[in-house]
Amino acid sequence: MNVLPGDDTLYQHAPCGLLLTDGAGLILRANATFCRWLGYSAGALVGKVRIQDRLPVGTRLFHQTHCLPLLQVQGSVAQLQVEIRDSAGQRMPVLVNIVRRIEDGEVLDEWALFAVNERRSYERELLAARKSAEQALDARLDAETRLRALNVALSDADRRKDEFLATLSHELRNPLAPMRSAIEVLKLEHGAGSDRRPLLDVFDRQLHHLTHLVDDLMEVSRITQGRMELRREPVLLAEIVRGALEDVAAGMRAARHVLSVEIAAPHAVVDADPTRLFQVVVNLLTNACKYTPHGGAIALELKAEGREALIVVRDSGIGIPAHALDSVFDMFSQLKPALDRSKGGLGIGLALVRGIVGLHGGSIEAASEGEGRGSTFTVRLPLAAVQATPDALEAAHDAVRPASVLVVDDNVDAAETLQMFLELSGCIARVAHDSAAALDLLERFTPQVALFDIGLPDMNGYELARRVRQLPGGADMLLIAATGWGQEADKQLAFDAGFDHHLTKPIDFDKLRVLLAAP
Repeated sequence: MNVLPGDDTLYQHAPCGLLLTDGAGLILRANATFCRWLGYSAGALVGKVRIQDRLPVGTRLFHQTHCLPLLQVQGSVAQLQVEIRDSAGQRMPVLVNIVRRIEDGEVLDEWALFAVNERRSYERELLAARKSAEQALDARLDAETRLRALNVALSDADRRKDEFLATLSHELRNPLAPMRSAIEVLKLEHGAGSDRRPLLDVFDRQLHHLTHLVDDLMEVSRITQGRMELRREPVLLAEIVRGALEDVAAGMRAARHVLSVEIAAPHAVVDADPTRLFQVVVNLLTNACKYTPHGGAIALELKAEGREALIVVRDSGIGIPAHALDSVFDMFSQLKPALDRSKGGLGIGLALVRGIVGLHGGSIEAASEGEGRGSTFTVRLPLAAVQATPDALEAAHDAVRPASVLVVDDNVDAAETLQMFLELSGCIARVAHDSAAALDLLERFTPQVALFDIGLPDMNGYELARRVRQLPGGADMLLIAATGWGQEADKQLAFDAGFDHHLTKPIDFDKLRVLLAAP
């Protein structure tokens, strides 16, 4: 066996037994590994022992009848598993490779023996590792399968939640509609000097609050699903601020708050959805009013810095702990459990505000020096490229023009209270509670304006609008959809059916007045 100088250490301590024998099997050389396995010294083996002598009878016979013929014919034998006896007579399973070569006419066999026990141990470890890897893979695949199933379930639950919220909003708006109409009628009948007016104002404020809650539920759901659509137009922020102040004025007076307003940028114009911005300012003012003890101080400031408009709302209320300054904008976030707070609330107002402001490319931040030391909310909105004067954007809010109006609604209370409001406003109003009755009435009554509910019992409001457009005088009629379904898709369906406007129940009577006042 050719061993280069310096390679003897590698040869002696190789991880396998190495032998050199002559053609008769006499051991000519053995490495230290082989000697250790058998429990002999090299001197006790080399030149004294034939390899066959260390083989059990069966293995010796196999070597004689199979290995030697193969060595003679092909010069090598590979991967033979045999047994070899050590010095104590114990059998040791080994895997053998033999290569025969002829050197100077002398036959030499080079043996490499691998301990099967070690190999089996390695194989066991390999199999155990493989089994562990397969179990880990199975566990991961099972986890991924369960995760996919969970995602499907969550998506399905989220879809059902959105459907539930939309249905809930519709069902809540239906009873709110006649209540809103009734209050407007009573306010017309009882002037500002009536002793009943303070009671009506209480109902008015609470109904506004309930309506805002219903609207907020729908809006925040649309924002989280990325389905809110903005109807952008040049908006004079000062008008939005003034409108919001009017909306919360009754609540401010009831809480005896001192309200200060500074409009340092009266001409600031942003490209925005005015309805959504109105919600932002009303929510901020409502929160300030709610979480400031009676007789507190609230300030609103509108100003411009660079290319941004800032709406700042400050209060002297309960304040915000430092750790909660970011989380107050999370959905359903509340600083204290609802039962610990007299004001309650759903915890969705600021989530809605952040969502709407973000859709406009703006930002909102909260600041507070701690609990009991008030809060400041700052909204930043990009100014429009073209600014304008207030006169360019002011809209006239004229009184209701006398008009003939048809109201179609299967909710008898909603229809009749709306009819009372219209008649007290100087209009001629007729009512029908289904589409068939409406079409029959239109044969002898041609109104200038028609308000149709959508969920009618016999024919939905969309189909009724299409039928009315085909009637004589129907093309010139002002058609208004008045429904509890207020999502963007519902509005588009109304416009596609031929409606001119879409009002969500409970009807905003200021918007209705504007529509009825239009020439």
